[in-house]
Amino acid sequence: MTRYVIPFNELRMTDVGIVGGKNASLGEMISQLPSDVRVPGGFATTAEAYRLFLAQNGLAQRIHDALDTLDVDDVTALAKTGAEIRRWIMETPFPAEFEAQIRAAYAELVAREGEGASFAVRSSATAEDLPDASFAGQQETLLNVSGIENILHAIKEVFASLYNDRAIAYRVHKGFRHAEVALSAGVQRMVRSDVGASGVMFTIDTESGFRDVVFITASYGLGEMVVQGAVNPDEFYVHKPTLMQGKPSIIRRNLGSKLIKMVFGEPGEGVRVKVVDVPESDRNRFCLEDADILELARYAVIIERHYGRPMDIEWGKDGIDGKIYILQARPETVKSHESGRVMEKYRLKQHGKALVHGRAIGQKVGVGPVRIVTDPSQMERVQPGDVLVTDMTDPNWEPVMKRAAAIVTNRGGRTCHAAIIARELGIPAIVGCGNATEMLQEGEVVTVSCAEGDTGYVYRGKLDFEVQRTDLGALPELPVKIMMNVGNPELAFEFAQIPNAGVGLARLEFVINNVIGVHPRAILEFDQLPAKLREEISRRARGYASPRAFYVEKLAEGIATIAAAFYPKPVIVRLSDFKSNEYRKLLGGEIYEPEEENPMLGFRGAARYIAPSFRECFEMECEAVKKVRDVMGLTNAKVMIPFVRTVGEAERVVKLLAANELERGKNGLELIMMCEIPSNALLAEAFLEHFDGFSIGSNDLTQLTLGLDRDSGLVAESFDERDPAVKVLLGMAIDACNKLGKYVGICGQGPSDHPDLAEWLMERGIQTISLNPDTVIDTWMQLAERLRESKGA
Repeated sequence: MTRYVIPFNELRMTDVGIVGGKNASLGEMISQLPSDVRVPGGFATTAEAYRLFLAQNGLAQRIHDALDTLDVDDVTALAKTGAEIRRWIMETPFPAEFEAQIRAAYAELVAREGEGASFAVRSSATAEDLPDASFAGQQETLLNVSGIENILHAIKEVFASLYNDRAIAYRVHKGFRHAEVALSAGVQRMVRSDVGASGVMFTIDTESGFRDVVFITASYGLGEMVVQGAVNPDEFYVHKPTLMQGKPSIIRRNLGSKLIKMVFGEPGEGVRVKVVDVPESDRNRFCLEDADILELARYAVIIERHYGRPMDIEWGKDGIDGKIYILQARPETVKSHESGRVMEKYRLKQHGKALVHGRAIGQKVGVGPVRIVTDPSQMERVQPGDVLVTDMTDPNWEPVMKRAAAIVTNRGGRTCHAAIIARELGIPAIVGCGNATEMLQEGEVVTVSCAEGDTGYVYRGKLDFEVQRTDLGALPELPVKIMMNVGNPELAFEFAQIPNAGVGLARLEFVINNVIGVHPRAILEFDQLPAKLREEISRRARGYASPRAFYVEKLAEGIATIAAAFYPKPVIVRLSDFKSNEYRKLLGGEIYEPEEENPMLGFRGAARYIAPSFRECFEMECEAVKKVRDVMGLTNAKVMIPFVRTVGEAERVVKLLAANELERGKNGLELIMMCEIPSNALLAEAFLEHFDGFSIGSNDLTQLTLGLDRDSGLVAESFDERDPAVKVLLGMAIDACNKLGKYVGICGQGPSDHPDLAEWLMERGIQTISLNPDTVIDTWMQLAERLRESKGA
């Protein structure tokens, strides 16, 4: 007897041609992965059964004739032909033997799972989930199906969905012949994530291609809302190397709005599933506990190792038994196939007014007129070069998505099907903007920028941009190590792929200013603040236990993201170096900060840390660093103290660090001091008694040596890090560190702006030069050329 139905546990990846990629992968995971990776069971119909079905009444030939002359770019003709084929399929009966096997398999499944079980009926195309094509969301999925007659009808709906408009067009654009693709239906026990949570995770960062993280999205209810892009989900990043060391290495969290969820319909309602609002209290907290996030990440690593490639995985948390289940796994199809030799970087050359912002998909820039589409029937209005703006971009729209210069949506997260298709098409997209269809005007020319980190911006007008292409082939060795200055954690994964020896300067100011935005004293005195200020701080701190926990956790996440991106290379974290005028700009800052005549020379750096009025604020920074190093295991993070005026200050701040469990040498902790005041170079050996080395800040060192304000345009022409007086002090600092066997590097702007200064520093014996990321390759090559010339001479 020919087998038209096969249980999942009898399938392997070698059965893709029999049951399609999705069902073959389910069988592979059920039978081959460790038992603690839970995958719900079920059965699959075979491709042979599908072909037997199509052989009835000449159905296959009628479908071939209908598609043979179809122009898939003609949206109207595509819709008409697809609808006709789907009607033919629904009207065709199942062959008797095939139907009998479905009934037998279902009866066995219900006997094992229990009468109350419900099932998902999913499509699995034989050309689906291959490493070079995702077929994301191309065919139908039906949820909460129970009863054999409903199962039979659902399987037929799945068969018909092979001829959805989107599926027909996708196959043509990917070069698959329609007749080569057969469909298998998978019947899988449903996880009760309708009363729990669900989402998608990737074993790679979907935007940069960085491979050392698991990226998890999560929302309440059934996973279709995340997959379709109907909700803005919570997002989590977990660092794989430290996870494998047993560390709780959740390096970043983003709280999604999670406005709606899909749940099971109630008996008598006449619907299998329905969409309901999420209570506000649930929206304002993360939908997963840390233990769930870490368990998901461990499953992801196991699955990736088994398949030997980056993976795209759907999961669900059962709200009844509280357990995590893996529902699907397929190869990631975009970033894992990009060549790593040439780096393409889009950069805006000017900025305009930002109209809306959301989650950036891709790292490109698109320019064009806004085309607002409120309904799929209007899709044909999108012309080549338009910026497609809609509430929720659906995979149904793939035929017109490829025409767009960019895509902007109100809803959706970075793992929704629309985002996956946008990446495959190489189109920049911004999802989850909230109000793009209201804020953007039909026909208005805009610039869509996804080149500025995780957040994408839509700017008014046509802005100039450039595309920098850098060959990352083997770079020549240098006697000096080239490091990077990094402020924005959102760009760290991308920057880490530029050749480097680590981070010579990781600034906390970006996290405090852009992510937290609240004065630390206002955080500590939250209960004493005016009601309006408390309300705004509470809004920003949603998802965290308290405003103080929010401040510490966000600092830790920023530090951890940069440390993880460059792990295990050193990352030198400079603790906060805001001046009083900069602190005043933070929420609540005017209450606590003095108005200084010259804040550049005032209450900043080490003096601020040890002052009684700021000490508790500083201790929150210490707590964040300690968590990153001692809890999360990112011991490549080093600590740097800025603007240390006297040896006495150095001694006091080192003692304060030790009192906050950041003791020099403990757990390998290295303390670096910014050398940026003439006194630092003049008394270098005395300062170095308390530190493991110097990182030279050439900006402050230059202004204080030459006695000029670097913020003043009146004396800007005299500001030059290459001045002989500055070089004398640079030389003194370098010599003292090398003499004592201590670290010495430079992280100031000078070498990034002046390649000849970088050459002088290399020749003078500096150990590392930390540059802005966009100058790394050029400076590296110029230093190599200088070496060749000197050897030739």
